[in-house]
Amino acid sequence: MDPSAALDHPFPSDFTPIHQHTRSTQFKELTALHILRRSTVFALTAVAALMSSAAWADDSSPVGLWRNVDDVSGKPRALVRITESNGTLQGRVEKVFLGPNESGTCAKCEGALKNAPVVGLVILSGLKKDGDEYTGGQILDPDNGKVYSSKISVTNGGKKLNVRGFIGVSLLGRSQVWERQQ
Repeated sequence: MDPSAALDHPFPSDFTPIHQHTRSTQFKELTALHILRRSTVFALTAVAALMSSAAWADDSSPVGLWRNVDDVSGKPRALVRITESNGTLQGRVEKVFLGPNESGTCAKCEGALKNAPVVGLVILSGLKKDGDEYTGGQILDPDNGKVYSSKISVTNGGKKLNVRGFIGVSLLGRSQVWERQQ
């Protein structure tokens, strides 16, 4: 081969300069990275939407932890955890907020519940879904030891629980509004 010919054409005809090859590869990598990022954002958005829908559906359920607020004083009385088993709700006291000269026992309850600690006491039972309400249950008032018929309904986007205790018909009773804690 003639050395002067080599200077006119120092590279083979299919050769691509390094800087051009690097730019092409970088472009392809950036395009792939861009597509991956967009796919990730889309996937995360879809997951967030599904999770918020599930959370919204859960807010319509009374299952959770509720702060019982006294209908006369407006002060917190207890934290009650409502659970569901086989389509029936029950509420158990997890914590009480005692005032001066108040006992943490059900002193006025009768039978096996006489002087039972209020913490751990099942005060709501037998409630079953009936349209937008849960009805057919009972509620125990640990202050007077009496058991009443009850019904409950979730309101305010799942943040409040209307609790009604009554004798005979729902018109003869009293209501409280509990606040969701969890």
